[in-house]
Amino acid sequence: MGHMRSVDISVLAVYFVSVTIIGLYFARRANTTEGYFVGNRAYPGWLIGISMYGAAISSITFVAYPADAYKTAYLRLLICLMLPIGVLIASKFFVPFFRRGKITSAFQYLEGRYGPKTRLYAATVFVIAQCIRLSVIQFLVAMLMHELTGWSVPVCILLGGVVTAFYTIWGGIEAVIWTDFIQSVILAGGGLLILAVILIKLPGGLGQIISVGMADGKFMFGDLDLADGLLHPAPWHPSLSEKTIFMMLLIGLFNWLTEYSCNQEVVQKYCTARTAKDARRAMWICCWCCVPTWAYFMFLGTSLYVFYKVFPDPAAAAMLSGAQKAEGILPHFMTTQLPVGCAGVVIAAVLAAAMSSMSSAMNSISAVAITDIYHRHIVKNANDRHYVRAAKWVTFVSSIIMIGGAYLLASSETKTLQHFCTEFGAIIAGGLLGLYMLGFFTKRGDGRAVVAGILLTVAFSTVISFYSLGLLPGNLSKLIQSHFDAYYTGVVGNIVMFITGYLFASLLPQRPRDLTNLTVYTQEATPLE
Repeated sequence: MGHMRSVDISVLAVYFVSVTIIGLYFARRANTTEGYFVGNRAYPGWLIGISMYGAAISSITFVAYPADAYKTAYLRLLICLMLPIGVLIASKFFVPFFRRGKITSAFQYLEGRYGPKTRLYAATVFVIAQCIRLSVIQFLVAMLMHELTGWSVPVCILLGGVVTAFYTIWGGIEAVIWTDFIQSVILAGGGLLILAVILIKLPGGLGQIISVGMADGKFMFGDLDLADGLLHPAPWHPSLSEKTIFMMLLIGLFNWLTEYSCNQEVVQKYCTARTAKDARRAMWICCWCCVPTWAYFMFLGTSLYVFYKVFPDPAAAAMLSGAQKAEGILPHFMTTQLPVGCAGVVIAAVLAAAMSSMSSAMNSISAVAITDIYHRHIVKNANDRHYVRAAKWVTFVSSIIMIGGAYLLASSETKTLQHFCTEFGAIIAGGLLGLYMLGFFTKRGDGRAVVAGILLTVAFSTVISFYSLGLLPGNLSKLIQSHFDAYYTGVVGNIVMFITGYLFASLLPQRPRDLTNLTVYTQEATPLE
């Protein structure tokens, strides 16, 4: 689109005004830390579940999943299919640790289990990582808006960033939850609208998509072989040197266990539920909404593949061959095939997907910064109103970092910034699941053993990240390349963390500690709130 049509602009205007009004409405209720961070723990499971779903379905889902299926097949969908198993384990074992004691931050558990320094470390790492993630999400959605609307990149950055910051700062978690709910409906509608247009234009409709996709191997659990440019089914066996079905499932399990054990965004959401039963219901609602949505967006990519096979397009062919990035396929379809009015709805859906993730991230940053750092270590005895004001300032600062970081990414000439941010995230977050699993499922380990585990895990992740960025000497790089796929850095890092912590805990002199309600073996048989 060289410029936005008036109908599409009107649709976007209605969306921005609606979420702004929600922020204003909830501003009067977010006047305590309990209200600002966890909504006074009063929400039903169905609403929390939809909110968690909205935060999980980011602009990455909207753009990257169709691109992956368009160019390759469904291998990476296996990661998503492990979510039910992750939720089953988390709902049974993890919820009790975060429902007892009315905690606000996921990292409060770490202080009781390992000491205040471990809690401070994890909280600081989380805040830094989330600020980087916010900048990347805002940068990606701004670039997408720029392609779709023709508006300048700074304008696109400011539009989504300022509105998201406004309702998150003033409305707190209540505004985040209700806007997540609305945004979930919008993003689902936008995704369905794209498929509807494809089905209307394809002469054979849904049957043609399935038949062509089956004939070309687009539905298999396989990947593109760069050597011959063809799709091949993935093998089943365990391996650290190639992508296999077993390893994709293992990555998925580790990913979702991490998400539900130590991701503050998720833990904070199910801490807002009225009861433990509501928290578990929310987790399952999120699960059964997310898995079909991820599969749907993969199917959308296959549908685009069939569409452009029937209606050849030079730009689409370049994305399929690798001459251009496949992530441009959905924006290309939107700008060339959607009718008047539909484009505005779909752009609003992309914005909704991004803004629901950004608002949850900003609120979780303020919760961790205030609960784990400011209140715990800096200003310990102020009144509640003081901490609410401080939380709003933290949210404001995080929004400035988000907007500024997105602008820096947009104005930089390098093409590897997003890759660098991904690798940096692997370094600083490596082993966090192993840290929690050591705490939940063993009676061993204290702050001393944990430090050893963290250092070794970070060292391992750093070496693999340097390898991915091409910064290692040739011989060492070749050695890693022949024996290890960087996809498995997180899996191995968590195993290294757990084993190292356990071994050091076995070697060091034991210190007597009260582990009541801190491990699965020492939980009191009292009903959860």
